[in-house]
Amino acid sequence: MTIDQLLPVLLVDDDQDFCQELHILLNFYSNNGQLPLEIVAEAASVEQAINFVTQKQPALIILDLGLTSGNRIATLIRLKEIGFIGKVLILSDHQEDDAIFQAMQAGAAGYIFKNRLVTQLCEAIATALKSEIYLPTEAASGFFRRFWADSEASVLTRQKLQITEREQEVLHWLLQGDSNEEIAKRLYITVATVKAHLTSIFKKLQVTNRTQAVVTAFKFGLIPA
Repeated sequence: MTIDQLLPVLLVDDDQDFCQELHILLNFYSNNGQLPLEIVAEAASVEQAINFVTQKQPALIILDLGLTSGNRIATLIRLKEIGFIGKVLILSDHQEDDAIFQAMQAGAAGYIFKNRLVTQLCEAIATALKSEIYLPTEAASGFFRRFWADSEASVLTRQKLQITEREQEVLHWLLQGDSNEEIAKRLYITVATVKAHLTSIFKKLQVTNRTQAVVTAFKFGLIPA
């Protein structure tokens, strides 16, 4: 197998010892023919990760959410905003329903518990490469507990904030990282109309920019998974 056939992978973890263990495990998968992987960079912070995405163009990011200090949603949104179209697998010590739900809702391709890394990682990568979602049973249970709990609450919140269906559509495409022009084309409206919707959304959510709008919309459960 040549380097050109290998899948470029970016590791994002601020624990050097754990990152080394992860590196060894991924090399093992590649060397024995299980998964065609090549680690092209290792980042110890979100800022480094963003820079490496631009420079190395990885197809897969394995991201430890512990280094984001709770700002899980914003990290994944930033990746979308810079045009990252690959897969993101989440590694986390957090097994709370909220952590799982927020990460998956924000676009992660899978969620892996760090204490189950050896048993879950290979299957998670293989699943993501097939453009499917990987959630182990215990994580899936947490996701759906939050999903059903949020369903009714999000309806009530939309009504309270008076978010229209069109504004929710605009929020959806904001999450995808679309520009005003791209949103206009998708919704068959003018750019001026998109800007008007954004102005209304910012006012209702009490924010001042696109990223804040999406993060706040996630917080209130306004953007469906």
